[in-house]
Parts: sequence; C-alpha cells; structure tokens
Amino acid sequence: MILLSEKIENYILQTFGDDYLKKYKEFYHSNYGSYIRLSNKADADNLITNLKNYGIQLEKIEPLENVYKVIAGEDLIGKTFYYILGYYYIQSLSSMIPAIVLNPSENDRVLDLCAAPGSKTTQISDLMKNKGTLIANDISLDRLKVLMFNLDKMNSINVGVLNKKGELLSKYFENYFDKILVDAPCSALGIVQKKGEVSNWWNINKIGGIADIQYKLLLSAIKILKPGGTIVYSTCTLTLEENELVLNRILKKYPVKLVDIKLPIKSHPAFTKYNQENLDESLAFAKRILPWEVYSEGFFVSKLVKTDKLNSETPTIHTSKKIELLSYNNARVKDFLFRVSDYYGIDENIFDDYKYITRSKDLYFVNKDWQAENPELFNRIGSKFGSIDKNKIVQIHTSAAQILGKYSSKNIVELDDKKELEIYFNGGTIKKDYGKEGQKIVKYQGLTLGTAVQSKDGLKSQFPRSLRTQEIVIA
Repeated sequence: MILLSEKIENYILQTFGDDYLKKYKEFYHSNYGSYIRLSNKADADNLITNLKNYGIQLEKIEPLENVYKVIAGEDLIGKTFYYILGYYYIQSLSSMIPAIVLNPSENDRVLDLCAAPGSKTTQISDLMKNKGTLIANDISLDRLKVLMFNLDKMNSINVGVLNKKGELLSKYFENYFDKILVDAPCSALGIVQKKGEVSNWWNINKIGGIADIQYKLLLSAIKILKPGGTIVYSTCTLTLEENELVLNRILKKYPVKLVDIKLPIKSHPAFTKYNQENLDESLAFAKRILPWEVYSEGFFVSKLVKTDKLNSETPTIHTSKKIELLSYNNARVKDFLFRVSDYYGIDENIFDDYKYITRSKDLYFVNKDWQAENPELFNRIGSKFGSIDKNKIVQIHTSAAQILGKYSSKNIVELDDKKELEIYFNGGTIKKDYGKEGQKIVKYQGLTLGTAVQSKDGLKSQFPRSLRTQEIVIA
C-alpha cells in the first residue's frame, strides 16, 4: 500500500485535529466492507437465495431499499453471472446517498452532469423505473465507453449520453432540468483508501484548481436548472475548499438556497466557519459522511433549490433532421418491428412503449417518454435494439433480448445445465439442435441471458465480447 503522504496528514491535522487524523489513518489502513445495490429487475428473495449457492451472504441495510452489505463471499461478488447480467451493482454505501437525496421520479427531466463510470447514473435510472428523461454527461470519451457499458449491463433504457464540457452545457440548455446531480471531480480524500495513488500528487495548491472546476460545474447546473428545481452537489473528498467554500461562493452570487437533508446513514452538519471566517449559516444543512463511522467512503452531500431565473446565454437549438425519435408505427421502422414481433411472439403493443432511432444499419430504442429538443447532440440515446441484415431482418442485440425477453413466446432456448451455460458465456457453440435455424433468445432458469444463432453446427452464442472479458463463476 502507498504510504499516506505527509501533505495529506498535515492538512487533516490542521483542519480537523489530532483525533480526526488518528481515525483517518486507521481508516486508510483498514478494509471496509463491500456493498451491493439490487436493480429493479432483480427478485430480492430469489437472488439472495441463489447467491448463497456461491457462498455469498448478505445483510440488509435499513432503511435503504435494495441495499445490502456483503458479509461473506467478497471475492466472488463481482464474478457471478447475476452480476454480469446486471441484477445488482457493486457500489459503496456512501456513493449511493447523492442519488437518494436527489430523489428523481419518472416524471422528472434529470441530468447527471459528471456521470462516468455510471454507478449513480444507473441508480438514478432505477429510481426513475427506467422511465422519464435521464441525460448522462461526461467530458471523457474513454470514461464514456465505461458508462455506456454499465448502462447496457443494467438495462438502463431511459438514458441519453452526452460528451460535453459540463461547464458549457448552458450553450444547449436553459431552465431545462427538474433535477441535476453534480457529483463533481475532486481530490478524493474520502476514498484514498482504495485510491492510494492520490497520495502521490495531492497538495493544497492543486486543490484550488479543482475547486475552480467544481464551482464552474455547479454554476452551469444552476443555469440549466428550472426555477424550483433541485441540485445535489456531492464529492468524495473531505476538504473544505472543495465543499463548503465552493457552496459559499455560489450562495453569495446566485439564486439558490441550501435545504436541510436527513441522510439514512450517520452524518454530520457541514462547517459554517473556515479558519476565522464565518460562512453562510445554511451550510449546516449540508452533510459530511465520515468513512470510519459508516464503514464505507467519506462523502460530502448537499441539496440546493433554484429560487429564480438566471440570465444566461441563449442556448443553441439544433433543428437537424439527421436523428429522429420514431414511434413504433413509423414507416421507417414498423416492418422491422413487426417481423421481430412475429418471430419472437412478442405482442406488437409492447413496442409502443419505446421510441426508435435508426443509425445506418443499426436500430436503437429508448423509453417512449424520453424527450430532448436536440437529439443530434447525443453520442447515444437509449440502448441498441439490433442490426439490420442483408435480408432486412433485425438481429436483436443482447440489450433488446434482456429487456423484451420476458414478453417473448417463440424461438426461445432454455439452457439445460451449467456446462451449457459456461459454453454460452464463453462465446462458444453448444453442440445441440434447438429447432429451426436462426436467432434465438437464450434463457437459463427463467433469466434472459441474451441471444444465440442456431445452425447445423449447433447453437452459437452471441453473448457480447465485452462481457466475456470478466471472469464468470457458475455455482
């Protein structure tokens, strides 16, 4: 383990005192527990029973819904096929709190401003029941790929993905969102236990630059939030410069107010004094989560309400027709969807729950109530439905199979045993005849895994290569 730097120790000592530093150092050298968050598609009782077959034991965390601490089997929790299929997400307990405080609903238009790698985005999607409009933005293309991987794994169908500088989103939106999460990039002192490399670069001078970025991100969120809307500002660091002082600057200049929040885990009011300077008294409404008190990560969480409009630049509205969100009975997609409906025995009315986007030979889908005035801004909207082959037939994607599989009644293959399951997950061919040739939806113990193609040689797995890079243990 990398030694905790003297600069970090000195900052903790001078800012918080001897006792705080002692507990912080103990935390740094400890092993805090793993937590999981069950997705909407998981049946909790069945999943917990099945995980016991792996030797994994869970403890429910009250009063949080679908949140569990891993009591035994931590080495396997990220290797089960239930994890690979997105029935749960491994996430720290503290990291779950910002989305809970945001409390999004399916009727909201929501933005995750700094979304990658997607733990909070997928949590927000679950809280919205995969409905409404959720937009996930991140500045890094590499991180965006990880975000989309996690969205697909969790079947988060109500998300449009943006790759923009968060500070500049007011160029495209104004008074637009009901709720925004600003989980800002930070110096990571709350998670230094698992990111020991922070010790190699951390110094107080760099904190000033990070705080300036956080300020600009928060200001951008205020500009694009509707009056009366809410922002949750959070970080996984402990410095006042990145938390209280950023908020204090904002409160002095802009039409927002902090509101009191009660967290479902132990926390403390944020500071209202910095050195000898008195800060805005309402900062006491923000909360600090100390890692050694919750056996998780250190976090700062606050909630702001926009009280009035803010004059800002007029957003640029694009009117390009290159990307359109099409209803299921639109002539451009209706025949494709009808053939999928007939082939898999899916009631055609199910397809009315989604909108569709065509891109070359690929078809994407998103929940019906997702909205955006500028669809061409997005790197991706929704998830991949499938690819159109030379015969004008849609070969459905794993995401579509997992989302629609429960409605299918034809061309389904139910794997018989663990050996077949292993071959499928490895992308191999099961030497067995499952009926007429063509694509099939593959299930195991009632769970939809994805798709495969039956040929004279057997059933060839189409399980995505990206998911096959992870070790999958079958109990």
